[in-house]
Parts: sequence; C-alpha cells; structure tokens
Amino acid sequence: MGKIDIKGDVVDNIYGEFYDYWGIDSVYPKKIQQAIENDEDEEITLDVASNGGDVFSASEIYTMLKASGKKITVNIQGLAASAASVISMAGDVIRMSPTAQMMIHKASNGTYGNSDDMRKNADMLDNVDMSIVNAYALKTGRKDTDVLQLMQDETWMTAQKAVDLGFADEIMFVDSNKPLVTNSLHNLPSKDALNKFLNMVAKEKQPVPKPTASLRDKKLAILLQK
Repeated sequence: MGKIDIKGDVVDNIYGEFYDYWGIDSVYPKKIQQAIENDEDEEITLDVASNGGDVFSASEIYTMLKASGKKITVNIQGLAASAASVISMAGDVIRMSPTAQMMIHKASNGTYGNSDDMRKNADMLDNVDMSIVNAYALKTGRKDTDVLQLMQDETWMTAQKAVDLGFADEIMFVDSNKPLVTNSLHNLPSKDALNKFLNMVAKEKQPVPKPTASLRDKKLAILLQK
C-alpha cells in the first residue's frame, strides 16, 4: 500500500517548487499526481496534518485522487483544516486520530477595488463555497444547506463529532476497545473472560511432559534400596 503525506500548506505548483527549494512541507497537484503515477499499488493511504491553503489546488488534488481508480484511505493525524479537509473527502475510508481535529469554513480571499469588484468577488466566493459543499455533501450524505451552515459557523470537529456528522468513518486505535454491545436475553461472556478461556485452551494444546516419579515411588525405591 502506497503512502502520500498531506502535510504543510496546500499550494499551487509554482509555490510548491518554492517550498521544496527551502525544504518546507507543502502539498501541490504536481507532487500528488507524480505520487499516484509512481505507485503501482491498488490502495493509497493519505496521512493528513495540514492547515489547508489554496482551495483550487485542493480541488485539483481531490479530483486526481477520486479519478485514480485506487482505494483511498485517509488517516487524519493532526489537523485537517479548510482545503486539507476537502482533500480528505477523497477518501473511501476516512479515519481520525482520537486527538485530531477537522475544521470547515467558507472560502475567503484578500481583494481590493471598487464596489463592483467587491460584488463580483462575493459572487465568486459564493460559487467556490458551493463547490466545496459538493465534496462534503457527497461524503456525508447531508443536505447542501446543512453543510453550508456548518461552513458558515466555522465548525471545528473532534474525531467523534466528525464521525457523528459523517465527515469521518472511524476513530483510529479504539476499535479493539469498543464495549461489547449485545441484543440478547442473557449476558454474553466478557472479552476478558473470553481471552482467559482462549489462553487456557492454548495451554491445554501444548505437549504434556512425561510424568516424573511420584513421592510414593521414591519412598518405595529407598525402602527397596533401588
């Protein structure tokens, strides 16, 4: 299974070259495309810890991953914010560390100009927001209006909240510790009891050593001077 790091800023290809030159972590479309093409595995794992960045670069990366035909597993290790959360939505399975966070919000930019420029910019940002909504809604199955409201509220999600809202599928490391949930008229054995039983069975299957002389046999040997 191949691995791709989604670490540092999400940037375009030109910024990516600049970041690489200085040894700064970054994510950009060309890097991800090369990683996909060079990986012959049918599955890819994305390890995510990023504050986000360029939404159009994130859209390009998201599309590359979805179109790759590979199974994508996303491990959110730290923060998956903004554009990084959009990339994460490409995962067939999204897993979050118990200590991780996901943050979603509306797009923003720094612009200047007259009132006409500002209105055009607002329209452009509205369109960008709806493109982001599409990625979230496709993963979560939630209504567009509900997702947009979460973005307007700048929603921060713990691992459990992300799972509850459909932005993630499972929490890393805790599956083996899930409490036993039953639908029964009687109590099933606990996992601890089951483990003890299996250990006992394993010991019983071990070769039995040959019996040593009993104390009675030893005493008889002494009496008979053997």
